[in-house]
Amino acid sequence: MERYHPRGSPARWLLFGAVGLTVSAGVGLGLIAVFLVILVVLVFLKSFRATLIPALAIPISIIGTFAALYFFGFTINILTLLALVLAIGLVVDDAIVVLENVYRHMEMGKSRWEAALEGSKEIGFAIVATTIALVAVFVPVAFLTGNVGRLFNEFGLSVAVAVAISGFVALTLTPMLCSKTLKPLHGGGSNFANRSFDAFFRWLDRFYEAVLRLVVRFRFTTMIVAVGLLVLAGFLFTRLPNELVPTEDRGLSFGVLVAPEGATLSYSDRYMRQIEAILLELPERQALFTAVGLGFGGPGSVANGFVFLRLKPRGDRERSQQEIVRSLFPQMMSIPGVLAFMINPAGLGGAVSSTPIEYVLQGEDYQELNVAAQDFIAAASQLGYLVNVDSDLRLNKPQLDIAIDRERASQLGVSVTDIGSTLEMFLGGRVVTQFKRGAKQYDVIAQVEPSKRATPDAIEEIYLRGSGGLVQLASVVNVKETVSPKELNHFNRQRSVTVSANLAPGVGLGQALENLDAIAAEAVRPGMQTDLDGQSREFRSASSSLYFLFVFAVVFIYLVLAAQFESFVDPFTILLSVPLAVFGALLSLWATDQTLNIYSQIGLIMLVGLVTKNSILIVEFANQLRGRGKEVNEAVIEAAGIRLRPILMTSFATIFGVLPIAIALGAGGEARQPLGIAVVGGMLFSTFLTLLVVPAVYSLLGRFTSVESRKAILEDDGLASARTSSEAAPVGAVA
Repeated sequence: MERYHPRGSPARWLLFGAVGLTVSAGVGLGLIAVFLVILVVLVFLKSFRATLIPALAIPISIIGTFAALYFFGFTINILTLLALVLAIGLVVDDAIVVLENVYRHMEMGKSRWEAALEGSKEIGFAIVATTIALVAVFVPVAFLTGNVGRLFNEFGLSVAVAVAISGFVALTLTPMLCSKTLKPLHGGGSNFANRSFDAFFRWLDRFYEAVLRLVVRFRFTTMIVAVGLLVLAGFLFTRLPNELVPTEDRGLSFGVLVAPEGATLSYSDRYMRQIEAILLELPERQALFTAVGLGFGGPGSVANGFVFLRLKPRGDRERSQQEIVRSLFPQMMSIPGVLAFMINPAGLGGAVSSTPIEYVLQGEDYQELNVAAQDFIAAASQLGYLVNVDSDLRLNKPQLDIAIDRERASQLGVSVTDIGSTLEMFLGGRVVTQFKRGAKQYDVIAQVEPSKRATPDAIEEIYLRGSGGLVQLASVVNVKETVSPKELNHFNRQRSVTVSANLAPGVGLGQALENLDAIAAEAVRPGMQTDLDGQSREFRSASSSLYFLFVFAVVFIYLVLAAQFESFVDPFTILLSVPLAVFGALLSLWATDQTLNIYSQIGLIMLVGLVTKNSILIVEFANQLRGRGKEVNEAVIEAAGIRLRPILMTSFATIFGVLPIAIALGAGGEARQPLGIAVVGGMLFSTFLTLLVVPAVYSLLGRFTSVESRKAILEDDGLASARTSSEAAPVGAVA
């Protein structure tokens, strides 16, 4: 039964709407990110000519990534577009670092060509290290398993390709452009804004150096503070709710009607009309589709009904989809005689009708499974935050067992065939003929009126012909009212019952599954097993894979950096920025009432590669200075001071590039927002904390590393005599 439906099916609405919103939202976010990143670079460099050099890395990297997507056979979808938006803030980082270092050498009095050559040589090792570190993080994302993991294959490879191209551009095109177009602006600039900006940075350099000397002096206190932040990060991790993906505002809601077992089509339809009356009054409604007895991949049941509610575009309504569904919940639940409720569709391609909780009990006997399921449901209902707790095993479907008294029927001259045919015709209905009216042909169905066959007493009124005349049907059959299973389900080829439920707002899926595991340990009988299905299964699978991937990324980057730095100590110093970033990300998620989901977990993995860039710039240059004869403390203080400007530039470029995602711009931005918040919060906290903690740790552990081999290399390159003091490299404007 269908009503009020526009042209096309509900699946087609969702498909066309999702494609349109995906492309428009992705392109819009990309343009905003490009504008913000270029604006940040322009503010720091104060020159359109200099800004153009790193800005060229954006189109080159993005176009190169599109070419790679084409050869990989990928498509333009929400995840590849998300990857490109994130890459916009990353691809300029290497070019900014090279540009800033080339300019610093020009301030030493070198020519543009000489500054470009020596500046790119000096920073080349750090660029290669940071690029490999980022690629090492994103490539493993492409090998996640499971349905959700496969969705992120294209995401991981897209970001990895963009970062790799940007590193190549920074080491080739950027030095060439610097040698041709970059010019120093002596005197600190010609206007008040430039002079004020330069004065601020000179003050920041002096202030940072003073704080840094204090931090290095009390390095043990600094490390204790860092350990305290790590402990606090662990506490925040346990406090954040967990879920698979956040609910998106797709403008589409799905409703369910469950009537008592044995309900007729007219019974379910009568209550479906009440639901329609409620939904038709919604001012946000655009279209409505209702159906009773609709089957998804199999025969439907007249005791079940389904609703597809299409809402107006988000800009044309004041309330979000989540708020509308929340307001409909009490109205639908107050309808007597049926169970009715509206839910939000699952994200990332999940089934429209799936619920967050799908807990499976497996055993050998359905009766034992039913008892265990009822105990499980009773205990789960006591949790207080599970809504519509139900199971798919129903042994209470009303049924009439009719046994033929063959001896009595034979005495009365009634055949078994006649008894079956009579029951079929009067109670089930039979097409006996057809008739035509105009150009249409209609079936003629013989059947007792519905009101006269609604109860088992209808058999008393049915007669059939015997050898001696009419015989009452009730005299040759025995009728017994029984119940039977509605359906017998299997999971992994074993007899099973699935307990499903929705979650109250603000409750995490991870917390619910942990509590249900504890309940199952008591409710499940010996010989039974438990499993998960649907969103619950995807959540467990994706979460375990992502946590393993996070640890794998840290270990892999450590080994890569150990090979590059030829030391096991320097990579440890570099990776100390990761816990600081995790603390910032978790604190940001907690402060904004976000959850730990697959998007925010991907953000945490991204931070592993992002925050190591700043540490690499400091540690690598400190090693160079030590190779030129500097003492450990002086080397790290000078290196951190000189690298302060590129660290701030690259960090703010990344933050502003991800900012459109963090503030949930675009259609479906609620789902991607946790990723943006995690990256922005992690980068913001780790940038400032890394500038203090990494030098302190380096001053403690740097004395255990050797830089002899690097010193020899630098002397061979003629760089040992380069003047790299902060006085020789003022923070002036670039023209």
